[in-house]
Amino acid sequence: MALPIVHESDIEALDLPGRMLRWVVTEETTGAEHCSVAMIEVQPGQKVRPAHSHPHGEEVIYLVSGSGRVWIDGEIGEVRTGSMVLFPQGKPHMLQNTSGEVMKVVCFFAPATSLDNYQMFEGLGFQD
Repeated sequence: MALPIVHESDIEALDLPGRMLRWVVTEETTGAEHCSVAMIEVQPGQKVRPAHSHPHGEEVIYLVSGSGRVWIDGEIGEVRTGSMVLFPQGKPHMLQNTSGEVMKVVCFFAPATSLDNYQMFEGLGFQD
């Protein structure tokens, strides 16, 4: 078996509301069985929409670049390059880029997930 190495640029990006998303670590790309990893890019001023949750697992994000804020089940916190945030299982959440540069974020999921496992919450999130 080949080494489980993949580069984000080798993965086709999905154009989703408020972000470009690449599923970098999946069972298909690396053979991962218990986790998945996505890379997202959020343009200045954009919000990852809609608010959503992960009913079957947790998500941890790491900001590679940019700054902004997160909304988690009604609470708002500031984030910047180097910040890590836990989105607890089942808690609706949202991310916004408030910086003047592209926000690049690594999203770690356990157990592995896909967009099919997201629960969407239209109308929830940042109210401004």
